[in-house]
Amino acid sequence: MPEHGKRYTEAVSKIEKGKIWEPEEAMAAVKELASAKFDETVDVAIRLGVDPRHGDQMVRGTTTLPHGTGKVRRVAVFAKGDKAQAAIDAGADVVGAEDLVKQIQDGWREFDILVATPDVMSMVGKLGKLLGPRMPNPKSGTVTMDVDKVIRDIKSASRVEYRVDKAGTIHMAIGKVSFEAQQLTENLAALLTALIKARPAAAKGRYLKRITVSSTMGPGLDIDVQKAQALAER
Repeated sequence: MPEHGKRYTEAVSKIEKGKIWEPEEAMAAVKELASAKFDETVDVAIRLGVDPRHGDQMVRGTTTLPHGTGKVRRVAVFAKGDKAQAAIDAGADVVGAEDLVKQIQDGWREFDILVATPDVMSMVGKLGKLLGPRMPNPKSGTVTMDVDKVIRDIKSASRVEYRVDKAGTIHMAIGKVSFEAQQLTENLAALLTALIKARPAAAKGRYLKRITVSSTMGPGLDIDVQKAQALAER
C-alpha cells in the first residue's frame, strides 16, 4: 500500500488514538485537520447491520440535506413537450429524448445524474446495459413527472442518493470543510434520519454499527453512534 504523505501523518498525530467523537466535535476536528489548498469534501462512511447480498436487506433511496453538499452536478434529462421546457427552465444541462438516447449510445457521458419522465422510459430502457446503475430509477427519485423540483434539488446539491455497497456500508459526501461544523452535523443527522426510515424489516440486531467522517485528504474519525442516532431521531 502507498505511504501516506507528511500532512496526513501530521494530522493523525494530533488525534487521540481510539477516541470516539461526539458528532459536532468530530466535524470541528475534520475542519481543523484539513490542510489541502482546495476546499476538501467531507465524507461519511456508515456501516449498517445489513447483508446486501439479500434483496430484502438492500438500502437505497434519496434524501435532502439541509445545507447541500457544496458540489455542482451536471444533470441530463429525458423529457418531451412541457416537461422538457420545465427541465430547461429548472437549469438542466442537457434535455432531449430520442436524440439524447442516441448521443449516449454514441459514447457521450458528460453528465453526473440522469433524470427522466415516466412516459419516455420505454426509449431510455435501451440504455440499461450501457449505463447500469447510472440509469434513471424510480427508487432513487430520478424517474418523475416533477422534473423541475428534482432538478433544482440536484442543482442546489441538496438532493443526494444513497446506496449500500457490497460490504454493507453507505459512503456519502455531506459537505465541504468550508461549511460550519453545525451545518455538517445537521447534514449528517438528515442522512441518518433517512437511513433509519429506510431500515429493511429483514435487518436484525444493531442497525447503525459504525460512523466514520473524514475530509478528502484527512484521517477518519469515529463518531459516537448512539449520540449521532439521537440527533437523527429528534
